[in-house]
Amino acid sequence: MRWQIPLLIVLLCGVVVAVQYFVPLEELEFIYENALDWIIITGVFAMMLGLWSLFRVSISKVQNKAPGWGYNLITLAGLFGMLFLGYRVESLAEGSLFMKLFRYVYIPIQATMFSLLAFYVASAAYRAFRARTVVSTILLATALIIMLRMIPLGFLSNWNQVLANWILTVPNMAAKRAIAMGVGLGMIATALKIVLGIERAYMGRD
Repeated sequence: MRWQIPLLIVLLCGVVVAVQYFVPLEELEFIYENALDWIIITGVFAMMLGLWSLFRVSISKVQNKAPGWGYNLITLAGLFGMLFLGYRVESLAEGSLFMKLFRYVYIPIQATMFSLLAFYVASAAYRAFRARTVVSTILLATALIIMLRMIPLGFLSNWNQVLANWILTVPNMAAKRAIAMGVGLGMIATALKIVLGIERAYMGRD
């Protein structure tokens, strides 16, 4: 019964959610809407679990003086500081200390992370765009055409714009649709495996 009850719950939920798309019944719609509310509730508890995991890992590194434990100390200070400052609704008002920290500390840190990520993307692009094979040469030429469409090139701008639009609307769109179809089929296959009890990794069992 330890494994049968969770599998039965997943099976019933999966069948109800799938059937409500094809059978227009108010009862099924009511169950589906309540299930969405439970997903939000589960997400809140998952966020609490994430906060507890962050706290436990950071405390462990600070206590053991692990390499970089100072950053974990700053993380804990920021975590408890923002929790303390944001527990009231008034804290979300513009001009409050909570919003100032969010706007002038968190957002610049986030921008810095994305800026550093841009350098890694540029480095990866440099390695990928070396014209060593026919495929990499095509990739390099396509990237140059797409990037140059934002630069005024005189009489070449119109031709480059037309070519860039064709690349974006024909081969690029075809690739995006193929990827979307592959992702959709993968999601359907994974959902069926979970509903039918074939995939049980979410219960801690292979």
